[in-house]
Formats: sequence, C-alpha cells, structure tokens
Amino acid sequence: MAETTVKKLADIVGTPVEKLLTQMKDAGLPHGDASEVVSDEQKQQLLAHLRKSHGAADTEAKKITLKRKSTSTIKTTGAAGKSKTVNVEVRKKRTYVKRETLEEQEREEAERKAAEEAARLAEEEKRQAEEVAKRQAEEAASKKEEDAKARAEAERKAAGEKAAEEKTKRVSVPKTAAAKKPAKAETAEEKAKREEAERKQREADEAKRKQEAETRKKAEEEAARRTAEEAARIAAELEKRGDQEEKKPEEEEDKGSSIVVAAQEASYQREERQSRRRRRKPKSAGVAHGQMKSSMNKQHGFKTPTEKKIYEVEVPETITVGDLAQRMNIKAKQLIKAMMKMGEMATVNQFIDQETAFLLVEEMGHKPVASKGQEEVLEDHLAGMVVNRDEGDLNDRAPVVTIMGHVDHGKTSLLDYIRKAKVADGEAGGITQHIGAYHVEHEKGMITFLDTPGHAAFTAMRARGAKATDIVVIVVAADDGVMPQTAEAIDHAKASGAPIIIAVNKIDKEQADPDRVRNELATKDVIPEEWGGEYQFINVSAHSGQGVDDLLDAILLQSELLELKAPSTGSATGVVIESRIEKGRGTVASILIQAGELNIGDMLLAGAHFGRVRAMVDENGKPIKTAGPSIPVEVLGLDGAPEAGEQVQVVPDEKKAREVAEFRQERDRDLKLKRQQASKLENLFENMGSAETKTVNIVLKTDVRGSLEALTGALHDLGTDEVKVNLVSAGVGAINESDVNLAMTSEGVLLGFNVRADSKAKKLCEQEGLDLRYYSVIYELIDDVKSAMSGLLAPEKREEILGTAQVRDVFRSSKFGAVAGCMVIEGALYRNRPIRVLRDDVVVFEGELESLRRFKDDVQEVRNGMECGIAVKSYNDVKAGDKIEVFEVKEVARFL
Repeated sequence: MAETTVKKLADIVGTPVEKLLTQMKDAGLPHGDASEVVSDEQKQQLLAHLRKSHGAADTEAKKITLKRKSTSTIKTTGAAGKSKTVNVEVRKKRTYVKRETLEEQEREEAERKAAEEAARLAEEEKRQAEEVAKRQAEEAASKKEEDAKARAEAERKAAGEKAAEEKTKRVSVPKTAAAKKPAKAETAEEKAKREEAERKQREADEAKRKQEAETRKKAEEEAARRTAEEAARIAAELEKRGDQEEKKPEEEEDKGSSIVVAAQEASYQREERQSRRRRRKPKSAGVAHGQMKSSMNKQHGFKTPTEKKIYEVEVPETITVGDLAQRMNIKAKQLIKAMMKMGEMATVNQFIDQETAFLLVEEMGHKPVASKGQEEVLEDHLAGMVVNRDEGDLNDRAPVVTIMGHVDHGKTSLLDYIRKAKVADGEAGGITQHIGAYHVEHEKGMITFLDTPGHAAFTAMRARGAKATDIVVIVVAADDGVMPQTAEAIDHAKASGAPIIIAVNKIDKEQADPDRVRNELATKDVIPEEWGGEYQFINVSAHSGQGVDDLLDAILLQSELLELKAPSTGSATGVVIESRIEKGRGTVASILIQAGELNIGDMLLAGAHFGRVRAMVDENGKPIKTAGPSIPVEVLGLDGAPEAGEQVQVVPDEKKAREVAEFRQERDRDLKLKRQQASKLENLFENMGSAETKTVNIVLKTDVRGSLEALTGALHDLGTDEVKVNLVSAGVGAINESDVNLAMTSEGVLLGFNVRADSKAKKLCEQEGLDLRYYSVIYELIDDVKSAMSGLLAPEKREEILGTAQVRDVFRSSKFGAVAGCMVIEGALYRNRPIRVLRDDVVVFEGELESLRRFKDDVQEVRNGMECGIAVKSYNDVKAGDKIEVFEVKEVARFL
C-alpha cells in the first residue's frame, strides 16, 4: 500500500501545503514538513478537527427502529354455538442502537455516577470534619470554663480568709479615722481582679474561635484533596477505557451497521409481500396504533367559558333551522325548543324566513345581521358578467300593447282584423286560452300586441301581460257591458301603472249601448276624456273595422307621449310570454325582447333553465336570425320549459349560467318542500278528530306553461273541506308512459289539455283500463273534475213521513204484549219502515214495527182512513191518544 505524504494529501484535497500544515498543527499533529507521511488515524483526527471547527454535527443515525405487523385469523365458537372468525393482529417493534452510542451513553453515565459519588464523599468528609472541629472546640471551651471556675473559687476562699483576719484586727484595735482606708484599698483590688478575670475569659473565647476555624479549614482542605484524587482516578480510568475502545477494528463497526440495514430492508420487504396478499385490510377491534387505552384519552382541553359569548349572526332570506343553530354555536334541539316556546313547530332541515330567524337569534341572546343570500350573490355576479350596453345610444322602440277584457268580448277578433289574420277561427270553443304575441307594421309605426285570455281561470296570465306591457287596451262589448273579468283587468292595469285605453267593441250590433259602458266604467273611476277624465274611449267594430284606425292612432299617440326608448345593441334581456314542449322541436319558449339584440347562438338564461339559441322564428313561423327590442320571438334550445313571466337574459359564460340555473332549481325544490311540509303540519291539526278527507288524484299535462298554471289554480280552488284535488303530477308536453304509470300508482285520472298520448301510453291505458281524457276547452275540464268530486261527496240524508196513525185503544196480547188499535189519519203505514211514537206531539220512542194487522191478517200496508192493529217492537208503554208516525230516510246526491 502506497504511503500518503503531506504534499500528496494536499494535492488530493486541493489545498495549499502551507495551509494543510497549519490545519494539521491546529489539530495537534506533529507534521512540519511536506514530505512526512500521514497515517489513516491522523487523517481521521484531522477530519474530526476540521468538522468541529466548521460547526458540522454528526448527523449519522445512532439508532434504527423497525416495526412489523402481521395478521392472522382464528376460528372460535360463540355463545350461540356458532363458529366465527376472529382477526388477530400482532405488532412488533425492535430498536437497533450502535455500539459506540451505547458505550458513549455508558461512559457518560459512569462519569455522572462517579461525579455524584465524589461529590457525596466530599460532602460527607466535610460534614465529619465540621463535627470533629465542633466537638474539639466544645471540649476546649468546657475545659477553660472549669479552670476559670476553679480560679474564681480559690480567689473567693482567699478573700474570705483575709476578711476574717481583718475582722479580728478591727475587734482588737479601736475605731479611728485611719481605719476606713483599708476598705477602699480592698475595693480597688477586687475591681482589678474582676477585670483580670474578664480579660482572661475573652482570651479563652477568642482562642476557641480560632481553633474551630483552623479545624474547619483543615477538614475542607482534606475533603478537597480527596475529591481531586478521586476525580483524577476516575478520569484516568475512563481515558484508559476510551483508548482501549479506539483500538478496536473498524471492520466490526461496519459489520454491525450492515446487519442493521439488512434487517431493516428484510422487514420492509416481508411487510410489502404480506400487504399484497391481503385483499382487504382487516378491521381491528382493538385500540388504534399510537393511542393509549386509557380513560385519559377521552378528556379534552376545552372548558366552558364563564361568560356567554355574543355572536353577530348573518341571516339570509331563508335558512334552515340546523344552519341557524350552527351559526349561533348551539345545538339544533335547543333552537327547536325555543321555537316551540314561541308556538312554531319545525324540524332541523325545515326552512324559515328571515323575520322568524331574527326573532330566534334575539331570543337566544345574539345579534342578528341581515346578509345577502347565495342567490343574491350569484345574481350580482351574473349581472356583472352581462355585456354592458351603451346607455347613451338609445333608439325609439315600438310600444308593447296588451289586449285585456272579459271572455267573448271580441279581443282576438279585433287583433285578427288589425293583423289581417283569423286566429279566433282556429281556437277551441272560440275563446283564447293562451297568451299570444304579435307585432303589426302600421303606416305610422310598428306595434307589438299581447293577447291575453279572458276566462276567469287565467287571472295570473292577465297579470303577467299587464306587467310586461307599455299600454293596456281593455276591450268591452257594447252589448254586454262591464263584466267581472273587465273589472279585474282594470285592477291589473292600474297596478302596473300603464296607461289605459278603452275599446268599446261590437258597436255595429243593434243592442249596442256605448253610453252604458261609459257609465259603468265611471263607477270604477275610469272617466272618459269627453267627460273630463284621462282615459281614451274608442268605439270600434272588429267585424266591420269601424274605428280600428282611430284605435291605432290613439295607441301611437300614447306611445309618443311615453317616449319609449331602448338600446338596440348589446346583450338581450326580455321576459318569457309562454313556453311549451313540442315533439320533434323540444322546448319552445315565446320571448318578448325588451332591450338589446338576440342572435342565434347566444347563451340564454331563463329562470331555472338555460341553453344556447338554436333557432328563432317569428309569430308567423318564419325563421329569423336576430331580434331587437319589442319583438316577440319563439326560441328553441332551452333545456326545459321556463315559467311564464320569468326574466330572460343573454350571458357570455355557460358555466355561470349553469351554476345559476342549478341553484334556482334547487331553490324552487326547497320552496316546494317547505310548502308541502307546512301544508302537512296544517292538515295534521285540521284533520285531527275529523273524518278522513277524500281526494281526487289527477295527473295533468298541458300544451303550454300558461295553461298549466291556470288549470292548476282553478283545480285547487275546487277543493272543499270534504273533497280535495291532489295534483300528483303537472307538466307540459305530450302524455308519455311514465305519466300513465304515475296515474296507475296513485289511482288517479289522466287528463290532457290540448295534448295527446303517444302510442305506448295509449296501449298501456287500454291494458290497465285507466281513465284517459282529452280536453280542448277549459270549461269542460273543470266541469268534469267537479262532477268527479261531487261523486265522492257523502250523500245528504232526508227524512220523508209516509203516514200517521192515531191510537184509539190498547189491548194486551200474550204473544205481542201491548197492541194498539189505530186509525190511519194521514198517508199510509208500511210494515218494514221505521216508526216514532209521539205523545202530545213529542217523540217518546223510535224503533220499528213488530206486527201490522188488519182484522186477523198480517198486511204490508194500511192506507188512509182504515183501522189496524199495531204492535211496537220492544215498547209496551203505548197509550190511547198517542200517534205512531211511519217514515223513511232517503239519500240525495250532493253537488259542488
């Protein structure tokens, strides 16, 4: 093996020789020349030094944890004796730690324990030294105290002997002035002795303190010396052990790490094979991995706040009870309880209006805030996406005129004369049952007419015609006068705020009386201009054409006063006049354009339906490509028949149109469910304790939406407290097989208004014997439904008195008991009829006859003026002078 010199090592690592020698010197290596050889151990020492100086940490993993999970099944016998299979899951966990890591941990633990032991020994020695010094100090102090006491006792004895000696001298020598001097000398001597004793005591105390301090210092020095010796011994032992570990071969470490890696890979491969064999993961009934099976797991850190938090609750137009409770952060049952206290019954998913929601939020102590609903947000976003029209570029547009009036007053005939067409001849029964739109080119300008039905059932249709119009022309027959629908049309026109023109029709008839019409309308606050009012009255004749030009002039004059303008470019907006479903064409919607321009290919949004305009035709069936303001068109391409009166607009984004349409459909569905829920709750309380209400189930199909709406309203109005109409299904289009199945399931009748059933539906009706009826006049349909409802009414019971007999005498019979001898004074008596016994014209018994005889023969009938014998069944208290009345109960059919 080639030797590596310092220079060669510098070339390998790409650093100058001088810099490498400096780094080796810092690492503690003895190299000073480039030609010196560097061993592998010295390389490792240099590398460790460089890593440490650069702040690099040892990122090598010191331990590896292997997890293993195996699943098996065992079969056991349950309590019922049936065998069942139990999944058993075994989880194993094994941790591999490097030897150097364990040895390092053991070394650190030994060092820590040695340090703790040395500290403990030092503390113990210090404590023992302190106790020895304290004991020695106490012994020295007690010895000094005894010496001091002995000296004091000796001095006291000497003083006593001297005092006795002086006393002897005083007895033998007479008292003189000089005898007082020795007493003063004794006092000074005693004082000197006392001071000397105190000084010696202080010296003894000071010597005691010094001795204690020296003893304590010697003990501390001895403890520190022993601690240092113990620490040096432990450090030397650890260093010796570390040197021995460093001399171990590196091959052993590599072998250990490779064993760990191999074990880890083998475990992972085994688990992967087992997971592939398992088709599905077994359900473990035990505790999930990583969770402790303890009751502490069920605890959470949430604590109820001490004060109630007040929220600002945003309330849209409609909201469910559950959503409102969630916004207030309370449970739904608390909110339902509050509603019950307020007298309102509701479920979690029931919708409530904004006003009710406000009251509930305030009742629960929160602050309600009105917010826009999702529908309003979508509508605002949709309005922002509509192509802006240049409001400054406004052009004159044709007036939209709605023809209104009573049925059979000549509205359609008048329009036919104006359009030079014959629409009325093709209408069933000669009455208009759809709303029609036409535009007429007059020499003075173009006029768009809306023809509305006059029948009482088409109130909503007339109201829509009044809202979509600029001018209202009310047609009144001169020979018929003002009728109920005439007054209703006036109310609709006044509510819309549109100008009203009165056309007095049929003035060519002999019975015509235009002044009568003016007088009757004056009572409705419709005053003619010639009488000083503001309403124009035009006498016309749809048959001869008299006054038609005057009517058109009046319409155009009124439109000039209104200064009707609309943008002729940009996205089109309008209103749905009528819609229907035709076979082969799909959904056909009649639309009146109010502003902008509608082109083929535009994305159209109409209420809850949308689609791209595939074709457009005018009222005469001619195809057109564009339509401007005040032009009625028929549009093909919508995905469903929109409701009449819905707003129509062109949108540039199909995705947004679909989103808005789907949201509106969901909203309509929710409102329908809300109404059904409300009606169910109302009917629940209404029907409680009363007899069951009978219903007539009807599946209705019509040709257009307007007729469907009119018939739905008319049929619902037929309902009474005893019989109601249940519209199982109502739709637009031909009768198909699903309609027949629905009628069969609900045991109802299938009615078609201006529509027919397809071949499959006809065949199914014939097989099942289902009642299928077609109608083209609304009167006939309503009358037939009324007759069917009348058949479900309970018949009326009426009593009819057949005869009366007066009791002349009463006889007793062993067989019949009391037998009344009677004379028939009125009508005839019948044996098998119920009777009443009247006493003083008061009913005392009601029952039946047991026997009716004339002489000795049983008879079935006794006529007026004849005598007979009558035995009353179960009644023997018949007296002379009573009357026996025979009657029968007849059932009379009722009609609505």
